[in-house]
Order: sequence, then structure tokens, then C-alpha cells
Amino acid sequence: MSEERSLNFIEEIVEEDIAAGKNEGRVLTRFPPEPNGYLHIGHAKSICLNFGLAKKYNGATNLRFDDTNPVKEDVEYVDSIKDDVRWLGFNWANELYASDYFDKLYEFAVELIKKGLAYVDDSTPAEIAAQKGTPTEPGTPNQYRSRSIIENLELFAEMKAGKYPDGAKVLRAKLDLAAPNMHLRDPLMYRIKHAHHHRTGDKWCIYPMYDFAHGQSDAIEQITHSVCTLEFVPHRPLYDWFINKLNIFPSKQYEFARLNLNYTVMSKRKLLQLVEEKHVDGWDDPRMPTISGLRRRGYTPASIREFCERIGVAKRENMIDVGLLEFCIREDLNKTAWRRMAVLDPVKLVITNYPEGQTEIFSGENNPEAEDGDGSREFPFSRELWIERDDFMEVPAKKYFRLGVGLMVRLKNAYIIKGEDFVKDADGNITEIHCSYIPESRSGNDTSGINVKGTIHWVSVAHAKTAEVRLYDRLFKVEDPGNEDGDFKDYINPDSLQIIPNAYIEPDLANAVSGTPVQFMRKGYFTLDKYSIPDKLIFNRTVTLKDGWAKKGS
Repeated sequence: MSEERSLNFIEEIVEEDIAAGKNEGRVLTRFPPEPNGYLHIGHAKSICLNFGLAKKYNGATNLRFDDTNPVKEDVEYVDSIKDDVRWLGFNWANELYASDYFDKLYEFAVELIKKGLAYVDDSTPAEIAAQKGTPTEPGTPNQYRSRSIIENLELFAEMKAGKYPDGAKVLRAKLDLAAPNMHLRDPLMYRIKHAHHHRTGDKWCIYPMYDFAHGQSDAIEQITHSVCTLEFVPHRPLYDWFINKLNIFPSKQYEFARLNLNYTVMSKRKLLQLVEEKHVDGWDDPRMPTISGLRRRGYTPASIREFCERIGVAKRENMIDVGLLEFCIREDLNKTAWRRMAVLDPVKLVITNYPEGQTEIFSGENNPEAEDGDGSREFPFSRELWIERDDFMEVPAKKYFRLGVGLMVRLKNAYIIKGEDFVKDADGNITEIHCSYIPESRSGNDTSGINVKGTIHWVSVAHAKTAEVRLYDRLFKVEDPGNEDGDFKDYINPDSLQIIPNAYIEPDLANAVSGTPVQFMRKGYFTLDKYSIPDKLIFNRTVTLKDGWAKKGS
């Protein structure tokens, strides 16, 4: 955004730290995704915040993969995350992995055992949950909590050596079973998982829990400002406790409100369901809130960064209207997308007084809104054209300024025409419209003296190319599908995708490049799908020209 804005509360903290000489004025943030799925628009907010802070205060950002759960993680997700961060326009200082620190984290765990601050527990998950008590009742210690330091060191070494099966034992921190904060009631530090890791292979069969790995990884990297979402507020005391007891670099955690966007779901688990149950065409389906889905749909990095800037950084959760995201992409594409004509619901128009076999070449601006001008393109005109079916009305309504018998309208960048008659098939559908044109009304050299109120787009029948056009809409019918009664998938919008198999487009669109934005005049903003091939062009609608959703719901 061009206008000046006040500092958000995290920027205020950073500026106070710099002014106080904390960390020698250094700013180092990190973006720590777990590689168990594709990033979504909520992650984009975190990316923009972490990388934006570093950029603003001449610092740096590490990209660190929280790869502590080998069962759910995959190299595919690692690669997709890196692609998404780069596409959004950011570069990281170091590419790191929690698995880089497995040896060091093990040493930290041993150190806590030696200090009497960790113990090996043989209880089942259900027993541990019961022994933790409730928010209103303290937990109860079990017999394993009083194991000697020597016994705990031996058992933990045996866990590491693979002596025990999955779930047989865990390592827990020894804190306070009566703590009001349930996260402090002897939390798990390590669990046994005999699973192949995408980076460390079969070296490890014990893996650290998030709460143990995260803060220590921050400290190892000497992260100055560890920015998390609000659900990690209760975890902060434990984050600080581990760092304090290990006497390592004092990284600090700060929390902000995550992004909640209406008419979608942001849970990785629910997004995975949509993919696995084939409700969508993969993680990059243009209806998905994933960064790869938004990219395939035609969203630009600039529009997403602007959206994240506009919603700001808050301390309280709230629901953001997806209309704001759509506003940001419209604003961006209005300045960058080339204008082209495409007819999605075609009916043939025959200009009866235009010479048969004649072709004229007209020209039009690529983008009249571009600041420095964006050149022009040429397109052919002939006797037979395709126009939109709803641009002709058999019995014109009052204030209908398009084509009808006796009505006049301008063909975009071409001539004024007058409706004469039409032809219907046996089912009563109009199959052909006849009109006449005014030769003196050529755009740019109009001497006819005729003024018309309407302008419609068209494509020459003889020169048109065909394309499949996909009209995407919101994936869910309700604002907050994740919090509705029943299965969230029951609220999927059945009209979220409409496929037009054969639309007619200007000839030069046959040379469109995947990802390049284009405005189909009067229809919306579109982009060539990445799975298009020369013999089958596919255009995805990014967004309509105007917000029509509010009207639908009224």
C-alpha cells in the first residue's frame, strides 16, 4: 500500500529491541513450516510477516523445515514450499531443517536428564492423559517419575538404540503436574517411531516433539524474534523453560492472529481430505486456498502481498472476507492484464451487407490502464462473427442497450451495426442473427454521426481459435464451513466450477503463455492453465470484473 501506516505491535517490539541494543541490534526471523502438505494463504501471511520484518530492519530470515514427524512428511512438500516462498518474492538466508539438529537435541535431552529435569515414562498415551488431570484438577505422578538419573540415562540410550517398539516409552520433562497451564504438566519431549526419515534415513527411531525441537532450534540459530500464531501462546512458558534450563541463546516467541478466510477451510487435515477424496483436482486446484492453487488460478505475488499488508498483524482472531483478496487481485490485474475478446456462449452474427470473403484488420490497446502504455494488437474482422448469446434479445427490455431487431450497437473497435432479423431452430433457440453495418462508423474514423449507448465484443468466425474455459467460484456455500454442524464437505458449492468446452477467442491468444494474465473483455480476468497444450488451450477464470457474490446472497 502506498499510504503510510502505523507500526504493528511486532514491529514496535523489534524497534524497542533495536533501540535497547538487544542482540546487538540484529534481527533474525524464521519461517518454520512442517513439510506435511502444501502452503496456503494463511502461511502467506506468516511468510510476508517474517520476511517483511527482516527486510524492513536489515535482517535476515531462515527457512527451517520442522521435519520431526517422518510419517507425514515428504520431499514433495519440501520442494513445493520452497517454490511458493520464492514465487511470493522472498529469499531466505539459510535453508535449514530441524533434523539438522537431531544430534544436538539428543544432547540437550541428556543434559536435562542429568539435571533431574526429564524422565522416561512407560505409560500408555491414555494413562498419561489421565495422569495429567484436568484444568481444574492437578495431575498425579506415576511410579516412573521417580526413576533415578542413571536409570533414565540408560533407558533413553536404549530408546535411541532401537530396543523398544513404537509407543513403548516416551521421554517427558519434569515440571509441575499441578500447573494451571496444562502444557507444563510434564510434557512429552521424545517418542519412539521406527519410520524412515526423508533426510536422515533410518539413523533415528526416536524423534523430538514440536515443543522440544522448536525453541531449541531457534536458539541454535540464534533467532531474535520467533513469530508464531496465537494458538502457541500457552506453549510460550515451556519454550522459555527449556531455553532457561539449558542456558542457551534466549530466543523469544511472539504471537499474532492467524488468517481466517471465509468460504474456505485452512486446516491442512481438511485440505488433505478434499484432495484424497477427489473433491478437488489436487493441491493446486484453483479453488483451493493453497498458494499453488491461487497461483494456478491466476493470482499474482503482488496481489497476495498487498492482501497480507491490508489485513495487518493483530492480537485477536477475526474472519477476513475473501472479497478483500479478490479486490487486491482485481486492482493488480487491472493495471497489468492485456485486454482480449473471447465469446463464451456463442451465437453467430452475419453482417448481410458486408462483402463476402473480405477481411479487415482492426487494432486495439493491450491495456488502456497501464501507466506507460502497453502497446496494441491487431485482430481480423469478417462478415460472420461470434457474439455472446445474451448480447441479443429477441424482445428487448426497456433500457436494454445491446442488440435486438431495430436496435443499434457498436462492435468493439469496429463498426456500428443494426439488428435486422434472426433464425431459430426446431427447439426455438436462436441460431443466427442478421444485421447490417454502417460503413462510415469505423472506430477511430467514425463520420456517421450516429451515437449508440452499447458496445459488445466479438470474434471473427473464420479466424477464431477455440479454448476450454473454466469458471471458478468459491469452494463452499457458507462462510465458515469448518464450524458448521456435520461434515464440512456437505457445504461444498456444487457450482464452484463450470466448464465451457468450446469458447471462441482472438487468434493471438493461441500464443498465450501459462501464467500470463488476460482480461476477457466484459467477462473477467483469466489465465492460461499450466496444463494447457497447443491443441487444447485451457483458460482459468481468476476473478470476475465485479464482485457478484454479494448480489447472489442478497
